[in-house]
Amino acid sequence: MSAISNARWILISQGARTLLQLTSLTVLSRLLPPSEYGLMAMATVVINFANLLRDMGTAAAVVQKQELTDQTTSTVFWLNIGLGLALALGLLALSPLIASLFHAPRLMPVLWVLALVFPITSSGAVHQALFERASGFRLLARIEVVAAGSGLALAIVLAWLGWGVYSLALQALATAVIATGQLWLASRWRPLRLWDRAEFRQLLGFSGHLTGFTFINYFARNADAMIIGRVLGSMPLGIYSQAYKVMMFPLQSMTYVASRALFPIMSRQQHDKPQMARLYFRSVGVIATLTAPLMAGVWLLRAPFIDIMLGPRWAEVGTVLAWLAPVGFIQSLTSTIGTVFMATGRTDILMKQGLISTVLLVSSFLIGVRWGINGVAACYCAANVLNLLPCFYYTLKELNCGVGDLLAAVWKPVLFALLMTALLYPLVEMLRSQQSAVLVELLLPSLVGMLIFGALILAFSRSLLQDLKKLMGAR
Repeated sequence: MSAISNARWILISQGARTLLQLTSLTVLSRLLPPSEYGLMAMATVVINFANLLRDMGTAAAVVQKQELTDQTTSTVFWLNIGLGLALALGLLALSPLIASLFHAPRLMPVLWVLALVFPITSSGAVHQALFERASGFRLLARIEVVAAGSGLALAIVLAWLGWGVYSLALQALATAVIATGQLWLASRWRPLRLWDRAEFRQLLGFSGHLTGFTFINYFARNADAMIIGRVLGSMPLGIYSQAYKVMMFPLQSMTYVASRALFPIMSRQQHDKPQMARLYFRSVGVIATLTAPLMAGVWLLRAPFIDIMLGPRWAEVGTVLAWLAPVGFIQSLTSTIGTVFMATGRTDILMKQGLISTVLLVSSFLIGVRWGINGVAACYCAANVLNLLPCFYYTLKELNCGVGDLLAAVWKPVLFALLMTALLYPLVEMLRSQQSAVLVELLLPSLVGMLIFGALILAFSRSLLQDLKKLMGAR
């Protein structure tokens, strides 16, 4: 499976960049005061919102199209250049107002530096999309790691020299310049002086709905924080957000890897629905095999995990996490559906599904907030269970498959995770009653759980085992 090869290289890139982020946190936090990080956090809020408009889904359109012409790639390139310049000029013009809203005059020059990132990354978007279309993730992994490592090295030197927040802003700019430069050097493609109105109108149909979905999803992802912060205040929001981060960190990485690896392969198979369905369900099976035991472990061992990672004063996070752990597993499955609709060009259905999900999720926040953060988490869990129905109704219909095909892909990992939890529960209770060291309470059940789940996979699901071995590069 070339999707497995894609996923392996994306995992390597993601893992390396995660290590670099941890290095950045460890080193730069000793060189920069919290005030500089706070200033960068303000800028990041603005930049993350602007990123929603960065390419309007046009890079995904390059990957998805069955037949690609010079008219398409060149039109997308010049469109991206226009978007990048517009975002940069918009940030430059609005930076005084944004700095005033945050009551932070020093924010304005930071935004000026970060505004330059948009036209630079936009100029390399088509090159990257062409590599992804050709499943050139080995090259992309090298480019991403080199750019991230170089940017971090520059930030450390500048922070040591006393550049403050500008070391973080210039890190982002340097990373963009180095990554884009490598893309241009590695690619033979060059834009032509072409602008095809027909292609532009066709692109709008795909990318317009995709951008709409992105905005809808952004609102749904942030509505809980807005509602909790307004109704309950900063302290409950802090507890809820920490639980949400624990749930989302592994999920986001896994979803990013799976979606990015599958999209170019499924796009090439968009007119062969049976083959596309086989690849999709096989991938969903692998995702379930990784997330089901992980989220079961988070649910079972949430108390010692929170005690070690966050400290005793964050104990209430564990109660919220009890509801969010099942959400993590459910979302690891539902987050795969976007790849199907993008690959088949049906981003209109994706946007419709996004609207349904947003109504369900935001309603759950508004209902649950009456009972505090635990009420929000419980209603959020219930809403995600309900959201399974429309998500997979549209997806299975698009793939010409039935519920049985989906259940066949996930029932074994779910059952094995439940068996693992049931067998571990007495051990966890025994260690807790004996008041064992917190580290023992976490590590011993984790090790035993891995052995139990691994033994069940080895004994009863050789196909899943083979896919996991391929993912890890084993022969």
